[in-house]
Amino acid sequence: MWGASAAISRLLAEWGWVGQVCRRLRGRCVLPRRWVDTGIMRYLGIGTAKKISKIGLGTWQFGSRDWGYGDQYAGQVARAIVRRALELGITLFDTAEIYGFGRSERILGQALGEDRERVFLATKILPVLPVAPVVEQRAVASADRLGARSLDLYQVHQPNPLIRDGTIMRGMRALQRVGLVGEVGVSNYSLGRWRAAEDALGSPVLSNQVRYSLVARSPERDLLPYALERGRVVLAYSPLAQGLLSGRYGPDNRPANRVRAANPLFLPANLERAADLLAALREVAEAHSATPAQIALAWVIRHPAVAAIPGASSVGQLEHNAAAADIDLTDGQYQALAAAAARFRPLTGPAAIPRLARARLGR
Repeated sequence: MWGASAAISRLLAEWGWVGQVCRRLRGRCVLPRRWVDTGIMRYLGIGTAKKISKIGLGTWQFGSRDWGYGDQYAGQVARAIVRRALELGITLFDTAEIYGFGRSERILGQALGEDRERVFLATKILPVLPVAPVVEQRAVASADRLGARSLDLYQVHQPNPLIRDGTIMRGMRALQRVGLVGEVGVSNYSLGRWRAAEDALGSPVLSNQVRYSLVARSPERDLLPYALERGRVVLAYSPLAQGLLSGRYGPDNRPANRVRAANPLFLPANLERAADLLAALREVAEAHSATPAQIALAWVIRHPAVAAIPGASSVGQLEHNAAAADIDLTDGQYQALAAAAARFRPLTGPAAIPRLARARLGR
């Protein structure tokens, strides 16, 4: 019974049985989280015009061939995921012009429909030629694909290694001036470059979208303190380390799709090394009647300046991600997970390259 599917959970909620039990317990509802259909969505405490949910939806996989989800996913499942996200109180939707070469933006815009005006819609520009007129043209093109009158957050996808941000921020200022862009953001920026981008813009650069999870904790050194001090936001992409922290994979069960197969975290040696961290996640998950993935997400968003943007391969996965917003980790649990993460020392860099090649060849 406790393993009821998301569809059965929705039926139970519609029948009112779950709600009646909770009301009789006067709010002290102790039913397992994976059975109860939804939790309480939480939002960042910053003064944006639209509220930003602590759990958002990343849409790299919409329209992308790399994930191997197929045409049915792009044509039907993605829309169902977006519609369910809206029902669960998710307001943060993140995409980029490069995802599926514009297909992600189109799929997301069509799925949102008229609701696109009430969500916090974020997309990104790849700064190949980051001069102001090109920035303005590309923003118009993204808004057109999304079917949106304006972009709530327009982000620089990567720092251009050759050109500083003065030229691109001139375009961003013009876009803000005409009302096409609300907030400006960056992605994969160091703290120094984030500050420089703010200087170039002449006003706050609201967010920095970076890799942040239990196995990627470098933002804690400087980005998170800066965001907390200045009222900025860190958007955590890959908060589940592309699924490593879900506990689904092991040395004898490696992922098949191209994105994960190319990630050194999924080398057999690293999957063995992750056993201690996954055990710690499972222990905390059991205490909360949750899943390891939900605990990993709850750990990331515990910081007040962080919102996470996990992807979702199904409506059920989206529901589980959203429910993580309602999990309150104790200080002891948070620190225990951090300690377990510190003990995880994966093979990375040049040492991982020959092993990746051998894994590709099945040796």
